[in-house]
Amino acid sequence: MVKVKLCGLKRLCDIEWANEFCPDYTGFVFAGRKRRVTDELAASLRHHLRPEIQVVGVFQNEDIRHIADLVTRGTIQLVQLHGSEDEAYIRKLRQVISVPVIQAFSLDGTEQLAAIGGSSADYVLLDHGTGGTGQTFDWSLLPYIHRPFFLAGGLRAENVKQALSYHPYAVDVSSGIETDGVKDYEKMKQFMAYARSGMQQEERL
Repeated sequence: MVKVKLCGLKRLCDIEWANEFCPDYTGFVFAGRKRRVTDELAASLRHHLRPEIQVVGVFQNEDIRHIADLVTRGTIQLVQLHGSEDEAYIRKLRQVISVPVIQAFSLDGTEQLAAIGGSSADYVLLDHGTGGTGQTFDWSLLPYIHRPFFLAGGLRAENVKQALSYHPYAVDVSSGIETDGVKDYEKMKQFMAYARSGMQQEERL
């Protein structure tokens, strides 16, 4: 079954809603400004989150020691690299952590396919631009991806069933469950409902 990641959670109510809808993953963003959380806030939110929901820490060119500290403390259970991290960075990161690594790519043409296929990360995440744009990219490129991938970029309740037809490992939503820049209970509820119903349809095919 395709997994669901609700990314960019930063309020206690966001966590309470996630506990209600039970996605497979939530995302805490340790980069940028709009959805950034501090280590202290992230630890508090993790404490209130259901233990079976795994937390993905989202980073951009972060100090590896900081990532390792968050993993060691149990604040995050996966690491998502959303900057210009290269293979050397991933190798150094794996020397100090043993949790899965996700590497994000902006998929806007076939020239990225070789790098996506060659990444040593456990998973790749395919997004529009630098992420958080709320826009989709050209999904006709997805059949060229021959490894498990997180599908992000412009997902919302209205298009998640179509996204599932490309058989991603996981769908990843952030702005699609927001209103005026903050998470919206009804949009989160609707996204989860559409995603789960779409998965059931895919299983019957």
